[in-house]
Amino acid sequence: MDMKRSCTLCGGAVMLLLLGHMTTALEVPLDREYLPQPPTITHQSLKDYIIDPRENIVIHCEAKGKPHPSFSWTRNGTHFDVEKDSKVIMKPNSGTLVIDISGEKAEAYEGVYQCIARNEHGSAMSNNIVIRQSRSPLWSKEKIEPITVQRGMSLVLQCRPPAGLPPPIIFWMDNNFQRLPQNSRVSQALNGDLYFCNVLMEDTRNDYICYARFPHTQTIQQKQPINVNVLDNSPSGERAPTFMNPPGTHSTTMVLKGDTLQLECIADGLPTPDISWSKVNGDLPSGRFSVHSFQKTLKITEVTEADGGDYRCLAKNRLGSNHHIITVVVRAAPFWISAPQNLILAPKESGMLTCRAEGNPKPTVTWSVNGIPIENSHKDPSRKIENGNIILSDVQTGSSSVYQCNASNEYGYLLANAFVSVLGILPLISKHVYCEFMLHGDYASVICRFKDSQSIVDGDSYIIHKNNTLEINVARPLNSGKYTCIASNSLGNKENHVYLEVKEATRIIRQPGYKVVQRNSMAVFECKVKHDPSLFPSMIWLKDNMELPDDTRFEVGSDSLTIHDVREDDEGNYTCIRNTTLDQDSASAMLTVVEATPTPPIIMEQPDPPTDLELTDQRERSVQLTWTPGDENNSPLQLFLIQYEDSLHKPGVWVNMTEVSVTSTTAHLELSPYAYYSFRVLALNDVGLSEPSAPSRQYRTNPARPDGNPSDVEVIGTSPDSMTITWRELTGLESNGPGLQYKVSWRQKDLDQQWTSLTLANVSQYVVTGTPTFAPYEVTVQAVNDYGSGPRPEVVLGYSGEDLPNVAPENVKVSVQNGTVAEVRWDAVPLSTVQGRLNGYKVSYWKMRSLHKQDPEPVKPQELIFHGSEPEGLLIGLHPYSQYTLNIRAFNRKGDGPTSSNHIFETPEGVPGPPADLKIKNLNLDSLIVKWVPPVEYNGHLTGYLLKYQPINTTDELGPLKELLLPANETSITLENLKHSTHYKFYLNAMTIKGSGPTVTTEGFTMVDEAPPAGRMFGSVNSSVEEDHAVISWEYSGPDRNVYVEYVVDNSKEPWKTEFVNGTRTYQIKGLKPGMSYRVRVVAKDHSDTTVHSTEEMLITVPAMTSKQVDIATQGWFIGLMCAIALLILVLLIVCFIKRNKGGKYPVKEKEDAHQDPEIQPMKEDDGTFGEYSDTEDHKPLKGSRTPSNGTVKKDDSDDSLVDYGEGGDGQFNEDGSFIGQYSGKKEKDTAEGNESSEAPSPVNAMNSFV
Repeated sequence: MDMKRSCTLCGGAVMLLLLGHMTTALEVPLDREYLPQPPTITHQSLKDYIIDPRENIVIHCEAKGKPHPSFSWTRNGTHFDVEKDSKVIMKPNSGTLVIDISGEKAEAYEGVYQCIARNEHGSAMSNNIVIRQSRSPLWSKEKIEPITVQRGMSLVLQCRPPAGLPPPIIFWMDNNFQRLPQNSRVSQALNGDLYFCNVLMEDTRNDYICYARFPHTQTIQQKQPINVNVLDNSPSGERAPTFMNPPGTHSTTMVLKGDTLQLECIADGLPTPDISWSKVNGDLPSGRFSVHSFQKTLKITEVTEADGGDYRCLAKNRLGSNHHIITVVVRAAPFWISAPQNLILAPKESGMLTCRAEGNPKPTVTWSVNGIPIENSHKDPSRKIENGNIILSDVQTGSSSVYQCNASNEYGYLLANAFVSVLGILPLISKHVYCEFMLHGDYASVICRFKDSQSIVDGDSYIIHKNNTLEINVARPLNSGKYTCIASNSLGNKENHVYLEVKEATRIIRQPGYKVVQRNSMAVFECKVKHDPSLFPSMIWLKDNMELPDDTRFEVGSDSLTIHDVREDDEGNYTCIRNTTLDQDSASAMLTVVEATPTPPIIMEQPDPPTDLELTDQRERSVQLTWTPGDENNSPLQLFLIQYEDSLHKPGVWVNMTEVSVTSTTAHLELSPYAYYSFRVLALNDVGLSEPSAPSRQYRTNPARPDGNPSDVEVIGTSPDSMTITWRELTGLESNGPGLQYKVSWRQKDLDQQWTSLTLANVSQYVVTGTPTFAPYEVTVQAVNDYGSGPRPEVVLGYSGEDLPNVAPENVKVSVQNGTVAEVRWDAVPLSTVQGRLNGYKVSYWKMRSLHKQDPEPVKPQELIFHGSEPEGLLIGLHPYSQYTLNIRAFNRKGDGPTSSNHIFETPEGVPGPPADLKIKNLNLDSLIVKWVPPVEYNGHLTGYLLKYQPINTTDELGPLKELLLPANETSITLENLKHSTHYKFYLNAMTIKGSGPTVTTEGFTMVDEAPPAGRMFGSVNSSVEEDHAVISWEYSGPDRNVYVEYVVDNSKEPWKTEFVNGTRTYQIKGLKPGMSYRVRVVAKDHSDTTVHSTEEMLITVPAMTSKQVDIATQGWFIGLMCAIALLILVLLIVCFIKRNKGGKYPVKEKEDAHQDPEIQPMKEDDGTFGEYSDTEDHKPLKGSRTPSNGTVKKDDSDDSLVDYGEGGDGQFNEDGSFIGQYSGKKEKDTAEGNESSEAPSPVNAMNSFV
């Protein structure tokens, strides 16, 4: 819906609102161009500025203010006199410096610059701008001996390029400037070295050349060729993977939040190992990680704190696997939570400047005013600092200033300027409202506070914004009237008047509808409107946003449009517009013309791929690509997508390059040096992307020196005498040429030292050893390739490793504030003894004993950490009237320093704890006994107890309160002359000289005159029973405070179990046993635990768990047991059968006689012998046995001795003295010899034989 307004000035101001429309609130910007304003920095150079020694140095500094500020500069912390240096020019009305270095050495202008913009209202400061010259040093001369290696062994070819500023880009090529092929076996590491997991005979060559491209200076340098000779006279066998880089099983790396993390694992092994990555105790961040260099490098972009932790790289081949754990530590440079904002205040007003920043480690926040540290600036009584914020109160004219907030940690800093402008001017209304016609229902906005001399308040109809704009949510006729805005301050008042009139909005109440008509028929569109009676709407019809054709077939009525004899060209979008002098409304509808017979549906498909790709306007770093679009397939094209493949660095990988509008079939493509480009084009419509076009012909760009240096250069202190310099290496596409190397340079800051440089390749870090502890260093890393050095690298400031503090805090003093708080102070340790960055102090303290009683066991020490350098802190939560011991130690990132000597202090008395117990016992009708237990924590000497009590009526209203002071040695008191049958509420406090402790309360009840009849208060009682619980419900008219459910197993002598109801009329008894019967009752008890009301006992039965019974016959253990018993019976029957068939008697009796053991003499049932040993029996020896004349059987003479039928040793005796094992002999003999006796063997012996 459209809306049109007109304005006229009506005396004061008149505003007409039309009912029903919506507008936005009026913004009222203050016109401050003529007002005084402190300076504000509007533009400045980057903090780290690497200059090209061939070009002039331009250091930007622009600022605004009223009056316009003047500019000055500092260099390395001291004033930089621009006028005395003829090579330096400051632009007019600007602070920008232009330094002409022609004929001069650029090193002379290196340093830290800062711009100051000042006027009479304050001074604003720029960031510290570090100026450094780009460098591309030459490769050191060296003689490289040929390398001989056996086939199958691993090999590392080191590049080690000269370190430049920025560091060089490393790549390996041959004598023909062709990149050496790389794969999962041979690959370049992040530091530029070339790794061979195992060498082959084909690796023999004499032109392994490492190139370093320095991007800033566009130079490439070449290392001497390396000759590798692979022998096959003693080849290495297959082996499981081991790690070449990083070595060992564990390593650690650090990354800043928001940066890109690259982890690398290169493994030795034969066959070539496969590498995979995972995160220990977590998942790799979705959408932010990728793997490169044939899975050997894991890359995570936009690092967050959650990316910290352990990462596992797994190397695996068919002979085994190995893994390496890399611990990633995430740190963060300072970032804003709330930066300070400019304040404009009137005299006597108040305001606050807030500066909040976070980082890891937590940044230190400092304030300056007009560039001077606030502690060194002039004292301002209207200014104070609380919790890092600047509080301004009762400001005065002339106190305008610019405040600087600096938040810094070891990884960077933030600097923000915020001015406070105190203006003493009369109020002004910056915008007058003239007559403006709006619609009913709109929310109107006027900068007024009074309507028809009545005050307006913030409410449902009106909203008053912070800029004093008055908003009317929904305009109605009653909102018409005169509105007055009054602005005032201490210097005067200002008024403005607005007259508001609300009219009815114009609305189309019957809109034209979508029409589908057949050719030669008629189409009618309706358009009826409702409007304000004082307004007269007109009607306009449009076709496709154009005027209707001049054709008599189009008939416009008062509320409609009729099209006669419709033709195909009448199809389109028809719009009805109803205009008044104040507003308008519109509505549209489509007309579709069809034939009498339906047409087939239109099928939309993906577009056909573009064709005829051609490269023209070929230049060093650009090319023009043209193509011919394919068929749209009934869906209009939306755009073209161009992709490229760099077959030199990433063959087979297509990367999205740019998108092109469908109105163009030509694209100008910016290219990088030293790449083999192929291009293809895809088309997009509503259905999706087409198939890619056929690739263009390959376009090779020439090598050049690096355009940039490695990023994310950091200095990490790893040990007290070393530091690690790390950086993010350049990609293959960024190398710009072969021989990419990195020139790493460092020197100790603030010392007149020369830079120490080293050129490395295929690495992303270097460890500098032999450094002093926690010393500041300046570090640069520059890329170099065979065609030159990269641009001048930025200087990064870092520190060598820390060591533990070596001095303990001294002069420890404790100031006890009260029984629970003490303030501790100490002398700060000298910063020179911290041997690192002071993180703060740790205070350990513990309670030795209570001054009132001996503590049962010592209390574990507590530790408080006070961050920062402040030598003081508060100990809270102490126990009153106790003796404490504390000590203090300083700590840095490395760890804790030595501990100070122990300091003992005592806390004063405090209020006692609550009495441990308070009980009320009935004595008689008008007396109660109050008993209690002294507090567990006295916290001093008890001076007595304060007892208060008051009656409670049946509606829980409290009566008059009585107080009693009791001596400290009493633990009970009898209260007499109380009202009978009355509830009382009791309050008890213990007291020391410090006051009363916490209150304990309870209630008591004086005994009733006569016991009420049992069950009088209870109504009906119901129950429902489940398998393991029962639900009891009842009606009760008495108080609910002491109602219980009691139950016991029926016919049991066990005591009744009692469960408290807690004020409900329903209770669930849990844990009942299935199949058991219980007696249940509900009782009410008084405060002495005596039953005063009870229901009749009720018998409930818990159903048995029939549904959960298990058929034992179907259980596996029972079936197994039955099978074992059946097998045992079968074996017994077999043994009996064998013994019966064998027959005869074994000469067991003779053998037992030979033992001469009276306890094992054979006995018959009636004459003392067993039947087998009876002399009356027929002693027939077994076939083949020999029986001596003396009746004994010798072991050596018998071929079938008793031992042969035993378990392979001497016979054993069972518990009743029978011989075991005599008849369990060799089955071969049993079956061969048979049995000559018809006598059945004894069942007892048969069982013993089985055993």
